[in-house]
Amino acid sequence: MPNTAERVNIVESQVLSHDWYLLKKITFDYQRNNGEWQRQTREVYDRGNGAAILLFNREKKTVVLTRQFRLPVFVNGHDGLLIEVAAGLLEGAAPEERIRDEAEEETGYRVHHVQKVFEAYMSPGSVTEKLHFFIAEYDASSKVGEGGGLEEETEELEVLEWPFDDALEAFYRGEICDAKTIMLLQYAAMKNIFT
Repeated sequence: MPNTAERVNIVESQVLSHDWYLLKKITFDYQRNNGEWQRQTREVYDRGNGAAILLFNREKKTVVLTRQFRLPVFVNGHDGLLIEVAAGLLEGAAPEERIRDEAEEETGYRVHHVQKVFEAYMSPGSVTEKLHFFIAEYDASSKVGEGGGLEEETEELEVLEWPFDDALEAFYRGEICDAKTIMLLQYAAMKNIFT
């Protein structure tokens, strides 16, 4: 079987929108497993790659999360206030550097030793974004600011410090329904990071 690059020929790429992020309509020929070529068209949303981090305190068995309004989930029937881990777009920075800055901007905690735990494509059927997932320990001395995000980026976040078990229960109840947050909470539970 030929490699993927030999099975895909881009025929046309049309920019549909380049306002907030980049939305393209791409027509391509794809060689199926039986050798037949098939023309397909897809819309691809490119918002750049990102990073997410779960801050945890091993001694207190707590995690730091945020709550903020998200318009896309609001228009999909949710109240719009999502509980999430700190996260953001890389915007050309290395994932480790960017997530340390993002954690401080959003939560007020400065972390120095971040551990990358995995990468994942969050919605590969339509969005190009790959997320880099991290964990890092924090303590009282890590608190250097109020957090809450950057006003110039129209961010307004509430910083939450919850017992880890409460965060897991919030996920089980459906109160936490953000994919990146669920993935990091499950990772923490699976790897027993508090022991």
